[in-house]
Amino acid sequence: MSPCLLTKHVFCRYFRTVSLWTSLEPASTTVDAGSAATVRLRLRNTGDVVDEYRFVPVGEIAPYVTVEPQTLRLYPGTTGTVQLTFAPPRTPDATAGPNPYAVQIIPTEHPEATTVPEGNLTITPFTEIRAELVPHTVKGRFRGRPKLAIDNVGNTTLTASITGNDNGDELSYDVHPANVQIEPGRAAFVNATLRPRQLIWFGHKQQRPYRLAVRRSGTTPLDIDGTYIQRGFLPRWLATLLSLLLMLALIFLALWFTKAAAVTSQATPQASQPVVTTLPSPPAQPSATPSETPSPSPTETQAEAGGGGGAPSKPKAKPKPDTASVAVTKLNDKDPGRHVCYRAYVADIGWQHSVCDGDIAGTQNEGRAIEAINIAVSGSRATSANAFIEGVGFPGPWKAAKEKADMTVGKPGSGQQLDQLVMSLSDGVICGNAFIEKDQWLGKQCDHPGGSGKWISVGVTGKTLHLEAFQLKMDNMDGVDN
Repeated sequence: MSPCLLTKHVFCRYFRTVSLWTSLEPASTTVDAGSAATVRLRLRNTGDVVDEYRFVPVGEIAPYVTVEPQTLRLYPGTTGTVQLTFAPPRTPDATAGPNPYAVQIIPTEHPEATTVPEGNLTITPFTEIRAELVPHTVKGRFRGRPKLAIDNVGNTTLTASITGNDNGDELSYDVHPANVQIEPGRAAFVNATLRPRQLIWFGHKQQRPYRLAVRRSGTTPLDIDGTYIQRGFLPRWLATLLSLLLMLALIFLALWFTKAAAVTSQATPQASQPVVTTLPSPPAQPSATPSETPSPSPTETQAEAGGGGGAPSKPKAKPKPDTASVAVTKLNDKDPGRHVCYRAYVADIGWQHSVCDGDIAGTQNEGRAIEAINIAVSGSRATSANAFIEGVGFPGPWKAAKEKADMTVGKPGSGQQLDQLVMSLSDGVICGNAFIEKDQWLGKQCDHPGGSGKWISVGVTGKTLHLEAFQLKMDNMDGVDN
């Protein structure tokens, strides 16, 4: 037995050795997205001190790895086993193909002697697409122009072609682009133009069902049904107006000929009457004196001119802009306390109206990105925020604003998409939730006092998934439950 095991002399600590043997069984494994697979990690304490080991998964698939148990205590010369469970979700984030991973083994007694065994996890590919016509029903006399939104919710690149057809061969189809290639987690929009083969000159509108098909090699096509409503070339109101004009013209002609006939019948008896030799004198015309013609008074003249006799009217005050500061000030006047109001600058729409305390700002399932966010709070001395812009990152230092003052992050009208909003308060708790690019609500998050960071992140970074809608609420999670 080593003398250092029998004494507590400080000198002996320098002769103790720290060593660890590890083995992943198997070193490579395969798992289906949405399923689970396990790997056994064996380790032996080859040193001469008792130590406790902590296990931390690292790598891109670390969020999908669970270690059981999370810590293991081993005596010198003994062997232990932990189980690694891999459960990648059935989402585009679980990238198909080989994914290297590693487990960091950290000894409690000697953290500097960390060991990192490495392995490989292969995630099998899966394909899943969703398609929707926007709008589902289109109207027109000569053409209809629907859009087909195609979402690739699988974990492999989607390649497909788009065709159109209908049962009666009543429409022709112009699809652009006719072929698409969509990366996992992304969407593509296809413009379709429908043209009727025959025009409707008069009569009621007709419904013509049609179908766009998303075709992939070796699979059954995905059919999306829609309706094209074809209107008549001449609208009904115009046909009604022409009928009325024709009827009025006939009535006018009838009255004209009737009057002409009556004048002719009166000419004969007048010719047989005796001729009058003396003409009657014209009747006297009443003369008007200047005094009988009343002149308008100055007051009446001013009244007719629209000026009135009173003082000139004051110009109306301009309404206040619909900013978050105005909204939170009004809300705090009615209900003093902690409130947060906000609005979003949405691509192709512009600034929306301000909403408060858990209401939804932005749009959902429309593919419209948020370019800027305007926020104001009450009940907190100050607030600060920043935004992660796609392709740019965090553009600069955090923005800050006092209570009831406007704070704007992002660049409205620039076309730069926001992926994430980061926010904190000087007093109280802020909670939030985010809807990410035609996908789903991520889940509520709060900066509870005493937590690490004292800020919340609404959205995701590094995945090119822009922010479409969000909610904010102060002090509690009520109303932030999507």
